Amino acid sequence: MLSKENLLAALNRVEANRGAPGVDGMTTAELRPWVAVHWPAVRAGLDAGTYRPAPVRQVIIPKPGGGERI
Repeated sequence: MLSKENLLAALNRVEANRGAPGVDGMTTAELRPWVAVHWPAVRAGLDAGTYRPAPVRQVIIPKPGGGERI
């Protein structure tokens, strides 16, 4: 999962799809340079078990018939 080949394949797919920025506002054009600089530290944190991703932002949408959709 954390191999360089897998990371590059995922990065290529995101760039090809021109994915929308996430909650951090990072565009696909900014992603590759960020990964080149920060990946060693992220990988080290993953290997050590200390990396903690930021929580996902959610919006709860009420359904007309009751209940909620996330």
